[in-house]
Amino acid sequence: MMESRMTRNCHVRFGERYEETHQSQDWKVRFVPTPLSPLLANVALHGLETMLNEYAVTIDYRNCYGRQESQKNKIKSLNFIRYADDFLVLHRDSTVVHRCRDLISEWLNGMGLQLKPSKTRITHTLNPELSEDGLAGFDFLGHHIQQFPVGKHNCAIEPQNKKPLGFRTLITPSKDACKNHQLELKRVVRKHKYSHQARLINELNPIIRGWTNYYQFSDAQSVGELTRQDHLLFEKLRAWGRHKCKGKLKKAYEKYWTKIGNNNWVFATRQENANPLRLLTHTEFGSSSTKYVKVKGEDSPFNGKLVYWSTRMGRNPDMPSRKASLLKRQKGVCPWCCLHFREGDILEEDHVLARALGGKDRYDNLQLLHGHCHDTKTSNSHFGDRALELAMVK
Repeated sequence: MMESRMTRNCHVRFGERYEETHQSQDWKVRFVPTPLSPLLANVALHGLETMLNEYAVTIDYRNCYGRQESQKNKIKSLNFIRYADDFLVLHRDSTVVHRCRDLISEWLNGMGLQLKPSKTRITHTLNPELSEDGLAGFDFLGHHIQQFPVGKHNCAIEPQNKKPLGFRTLITPSKDACKNHQLELKRVVRKHKYSHQARLINELNPIIRGWTNYYQFSDAQSVGELTRQDHLLFEKLRAWGRHKCKGKLKKAYEKYWTKIGNNNWVFATRQENANPLRLLTHTEFGSSSTKYVKVKGEDSPFNGKLVYWSTRMGRNPDMPSRKASLLKRQKGVCPWCCLHFREGDILEEDHVLARALGGKDRYDNLQLLHGHCHDTKTSNSHFGDRALELAMVK
């Protein structure tokens, strides 16, 4: 596996927010931060994956019977993952990875770019002795990916042979990401050293919600990282409360922590005749690396597949917000016929309990049906109501 970051000849990160230019005798010029940097990186690296796929066809890659794999399987064996100027190259054979590094370097030299040595490393995800620096795993976009040896009852299963692999892959927040998150929480707590509790909670909640949502498709909960983040934040809030109460810790507990439900330690406001404003916790959001569904092929939110992206994201600029939310909640399945919605299908909103029978126009009383399924449901309900009226008359 190779991870790298593309730079200019001056070894400055290409596509970063701050970018150095040429240096004169006494002056150093820096560009103003620009949101176009990721776009420029995408333009510069366009075609890199095609070049690697062309090389993958020539790889000497054999199956378990000693026969050469097909071109399709050879291309699948070489995985290339890129986000702006950060990218990964994954393959079972280290020789192939080394060759990919040389090919990428040659490909970038034609544009006056090169790989940054300090950010380029070849590593193994399981065995540290097979890595260049003796460390297993790698960091990518704030995540740390590493495999750990486990027993046959806890390890992953090979899809084809159904045999235990002997290891388990964990995707967790990187050490730098956890440290930076705690520094941000510390900065906010110190900023509101003399502020009211409500103002502190209002600024902490979006930070906690955003950080946990970013790592919702990781193993942060299973490895105890979310619990650790809550504990470290509790220590900061305890120091904040002690300072507010002039060193009286017991008074701080009674004033700023309360009981809500089964939790006796909720950092929340105490206001009479009003709902308390409570602090969110990392653990209440949860996370799981197995819930993530990979994007199909080369699909994009801008390719016109409204049903697919509305089901996946719960929103789409070309789809009404209520229909998009219902598609995500129903996972793209019509509850009447139990079939998936397809592009071009007529989608109609339906009230589970009809408005005429006292149903409310709320999300919990709404469902999305095919047009013909909606007609069938409506006709059946009218037939049932008519039969009930005749029975009452008789």
